[in-house]
Amino acid sequence: MAGRNQGCWDRWYQTAQKRLPVLRWLPRYSLQWLQLDIIAGVTVGLTVVPQALAYAEVAGLPLQYGLYSSFMGCFIYCLLGTSKDVTLGPTAIMSLLVSSYAFHDPVYAILLSFLSGCIQLVMGLLHLGFLLDFISYPVIKGFTSAAAVTIGFNQVKALLGLQNIPRQFFLQVYYTFSRIGETRAGDAVLGLICLVVLTGLQQMKNRIPRVHRMERLSVRISQVIVWATATARNALVVLFAGLVAYSFQVTGSQPFTLTGPIPQGLPPFRPPPFSKVTPNETVHFGEMVQAMGAGLAVVPLMGLLETVAIAKAFASQNNYQIDLDQELLAMGFTNLFGSFVSAYPVTGSFGRTAVNAHTGVCSPAGGLITGALVLLSLAFLTSLFYYIPKAALAAVIICAVAPMFDARIFRTLWQVKRLDLVPLCVTFLLCFWEIQYGIVAGVLVSAGLLLYSISRPHIKVSEHGAILLQPSSGLYFPAIEFLCDTVHKRILSVSSLSTVILDCTHVSNIDYTGVMGLSELLRECRHKRISLIFINMQAHVLQVLLAADLEGFCHYSSLEDAENSCEELLCRANEDLFDGRDGILPTSGIIQ
Repeated sequence: MAGRNQGCWDRWYQTAQKRLPVLRWLPRYSLQWLQLDIIAGVTVGLTVVPQALAYAEVAGLPLQYGLYSSFMGCFIYCLLGTSKDVTLGPTAIMSLLVSSYAFHDPVYAILLSFLSGCIQLVMGLLHLGFLLDFISYPVIKGFTSAAAVTIGFNQVKALLGLQNIPRQFFLQVYYTFSRIGETRAGDAVLGLICLVVLTGLQQMKNRIPRVHRMERLSVRISQVIVWATATARNALVVLFAGLVAYSFQVTGSQPFTLTGPIPQGLPPFRPPPFSKVTPNETVHFGEMVQAMGAGLAVVPLMGLLETVAIAKAFASQNNYQIDLDQELLAMGFTNLFGSFVSAYPVTGSFGRTAVNAHTGVCSPAGGLITGALVLLSLAFLTSLFYYIPKAALAAVIICAVAPMFDARIFRTLWQVKRLDLVPLCVTFLLCFWEIQYGIVAGVLVSAGLLLYSISRPHIKVSEHGAILLQPSSGLYFPAIEFLCDTVHKRILSVSSLSTVILDCTHVSNIDYTGVMGLSELLRECRHKRISLIFINMQAHVLQVLLAADLEGFCHYSSLEDAENSCEELLCRANEDLFDGRDGILPTSGIIQ
């Protein structure tokens, strides 16, 4: 009885560990882990606060919503996440998507977070993560590169202090250049200085040599100081710009465009809005969902894609395993519960995850420190954010999205496979018009190329006393007609052909349409007094064809067996012809 109870307890605990990954690493938690997690959490916190303010600007929302969206993921992922490195929060790409589908309205943004979380939860529970595999690498690169250009240029107006510039990309380009003469000198100078400093600190961080224990203490301390300064560059630049703006405010002049007042305090915990009341009308839930349209598919899918890609990359780099379905659940719960604290949709951040990993984080508990810093900022520091110049935040965003534009991918695909440039360019160009059109068009083009390769498999043709054909892939219904046409052409091109051998080494699957196509091909070959022989068939494919009971079907395990039997089969066919009967090849005794 005791053994049975112990077994039940073990199974329950294993299930709990699968759904609550915190139970896997918490029993092994140590004081050394705690020290490293605190360092990583503080470092990421100094990065996320200025970025959250900047990304809220990209989303077209009041800046406090960036902070509202930055802490829930830290706490949820600590319990449900399977990667020690990943940090969830606002990102440039997700903010751009929210800008497109939430119409710069917090009510729509919060509801979008709730619905995205629900969709991601359903995908995780139904193990639908495989749907992300249909978004190919060229489509992802085309989207991220276009997003980098869109987001970066969107910040030029803030960098130059321009007002009343439309958010639509092409209109934005036109009006930015047409109003370049209205540039505010203070914003432009400060923005350019911030860009130079951020770029310099980023390059400095990339060139810091690794710290070795054998080096002098002074050298190690100086390297740590330089690394800490470069890592916290966003916070330092924003702090410097705020101090400069405050000093001008004290003197009675203000050459910069400031962020302005931000409500102080934590967001209220309440259900997301399912309707919007305006002075003239009430927009009901159904109308809001209809207005968001394709965003209900694009936002959750791109959020999952970004998080899973980051988790896979760092799991491979740091030698541990992740559970993709559990990652979907962690993302879903983050967006679902985030909507109760006025958050907009979030996803994994590559930049902050890299900082987290580089500082030596040991567990997802580092996110608790980051989340606590965000909450402290909301509770006590929002009054100081009034003096942050918008040009400084624009510089932070531009430096954050610049690495997302990968110019080398165009040259790489040109050298590796030029056909993949088609979905890349289609996605890249159409994303400047509408994001959903770019992504959908890129996926459709990629699917079209995939279906074409399936419907037109490469067929190797050679002669070994008979015509030998070897398809390079499965015989699904789009490909069977192409195979039949190929066989017909070979039959017509050879005058005295007696045998056609179909090598099925690479045929891993076949559907019913394929079976019917082969049946028709066998019938036509019998009519022309030609033997059609199958060799090297995989067991499950052979089982399907045997179950179909095709007339005249014969199979051999190798090419040698087939060639040895060709002479005997030819003799039987000639006897049938001499007797005036149809040359039907019997199946009994020759199926192996």
